[in-house]
Amino acid sequence: MQRSCAVCASTMTERGGAERHIHEECGVFGIYSRHIDDLASLTYYGLHALQHRGQESAGIVLNNDGVLVSCRDVGLVSEVFTHERLHALGHGNIAVGHVRYATTGAHNVRNVQPLLINHHKGSMALAHNGNLTNSFELRSELEQQGSIFHTSTDSEVIAYMIVRERLRCGSIEEAVLAAMDILHGAYSLVISSPTKLIAARDPYGFRPLCIGERSDGSVVFASESCALDAVGATFLRDVEPGEVVTVDADGIHSERSHCGTKPRHMCVFEYIYFARTDSVMDGSSVCLARQQAGAFLAQEHPVEADAVIGVPDSGLDAAVGYAKASGIPYAIGLTKNKYVGRTFIAPTQAARETGVSLKLNPIKSVVNGKRIVLIDDSIVRGTTCRRTIEMLRRAGAKEIHMRVSAPPFIAPCYYGTDIDNADALIANHHTIPEIAKIIGVDSLGYLSLEHVRLLTGRDDGFCTACFGGAYPTEIPKNTSKSRFEKRIHEAGEP
Repeated sequence: MQRSCAVCASTMTERGGAERHIHEECGVFGIYSRHIDDLASLTYYGLHALQHRGQESAGIVLNNDGVLVSCRDVGLVSEVFTHERLHALGHGNIAVGHVRYATTGAHNVRNVQPLLINHHKGSMALAHNGNLTNSFELRSELEQQGSIFHTSTDSEVIAYMIVRERLRCGSIEEAVLAAMDILHGAYSLVISSPTKLIAARDPYGFRPLCIGERSDGSVVFASESCALDAVGATFLRDVEPGEVVTVDADGIHSERSHCGTKPRHMCVFEYIYFARTDSVMDGSSVCLARQQAGAFLAQEHPVEADAVIGVPDSGLDAAVGYAKASGIPYAIGLTKNKYVGRTFIAPTQAARETGVSLKLNPIKSVVNGKRIVLIDDSIVRGTTCRRTIEMLRRAGAKEIHMRVSAPPFIAPCYYGTDIDNADALIANHHTIPEIAKIIGVDSLGYLSLEHVRLLTGRDDGFCTACFGGAYPTEIPKNTSKSRFEKRIHEAGEP
C-alpha cells in the first residue's frame, strides 16, 4: 500500500525542465529501525549531507508497517522538506531517501525518486544511483509485454525488473539477485519492501555505497560515509561490488553470489570531484586521494611560483598536496559564496558565466603581483575556469599556471555522470597549448592517466573511460539522455 503526503502532493508541479548539459549523479540513503521512530528527520539529515550529489530534486519514502508514504519534489532538500511536510510523513521503521541529478530522463516531478511501485505481492520503494547500459533494450522488452511506464528514467526499468522477478521468487532479496543477472551497467540501490530494507551494488562497483549502525541498533545505508556521520551512525563497511545486503527483524544478512564476477571499476571521478572530502569510500579517504593528486601534479608539472591556490571545494585538497610536494606556499586566494550552486550544472552558458562571478571572488591581497599555481579538478567546456582566471587577472595575478587534478575529458560516460556527448568536451577540439590560450593561463598541465589510477596509493581498478581508458562494459546502443521522452509524448501525457 502506498500514498503521497497530502501537503507534498498538492504542491507537486512541473517546475524547471530546461535543457541541461553535464551533471553529476545521485545520492541514496536508507535506514531501518527496530522501533517505530521519526526516521523522516534522520533521512532529511542524511540527504542534506548528500546534497552535493544531487541538487535538482529530493524525495523520502517512509514505511510504517507496510504502508508507504512519500514526499517528493524538485528543489533542494531544504526546499522540498519543510517542517510541515516532514511532520506529515509521520513515523515508521524503514525510510528511503534520494537526491537527484537527471542523467537519464527530464528534470521534472514525474522523475523524482524514490520510485514507488505497487504489485501483487506488496509495495516497493526504490532509490538508484548510476546508469544502466541496457535500459533501452529492457524497457522496450517490458513495454512489448504490456508494462506501463510513468517516468522517463532507467531507474523505473530497474524497479520493473525487480518486480517481475519478485512475482517468481520467494523473497525480495532473491528477486534483486535475479534482476542483477539482467541489469547491466552502474547501479547502487536502496530498496524498501513492506518489511525489509535492502542495499545492492552492481558487480563492477561503479558507484559507492556503505553501511553504518547507530547506537540504538538502527542500520543505515548511504552513498557516502559523510551521511552516516550526519545521523550519528558508525561506519561498518562498504557494500561490496555485486553484494546484496538485507536488513529485517532478524538483523543484517548478506548475499555475495555476484561478488567477484566482474573486475572492480569504481568511478575514479568520485575521488576527484563527486564525493565530499570527509568521506571514505572503499577503504580510502577522499581527502588524501585528492592530496595525492596534487602531489602527482607537482611531480609531473613543476613550475616556479609564489603561491598555490585551489578552486573551492574539490580543488583545495589537491592544492594542499601540490604545495607540500613542491615547497611552494599554500594560500587561500579564492573565496566561495556558500549559497550558490555549482556552475557545472547551470542550464545555459550565460547562466554558467554569471554564476561563476556570484560563486567565487579572488582575495586581492593574496594574488596581487604573485605568480599563482591554480589547482582545479577538471576542465569540461572551459567556461568556468576561463571566468575564474579573468577574475584572478583583474585582481592583479602576475602569472597563472593552471594544474588540473584529472586527465582531459575526451569520452562520454555511460555509468551515471551526464557526459553523453563528446562534442561538448573542449579537449576533443583543442590541444593542451590551445586550451591554455583559450582559458588565458601561462601554462596548463593535466594529471596523467597513469597517476590518476594510483590516487589511493594502489591500483584499485578504477573506471577511467571518460579520460580515454577502456570501457569495462559494452557501450549502449542508444545513449541519448532523453531516449525515453518520446514514448511519453506519444502516449499523450502532458
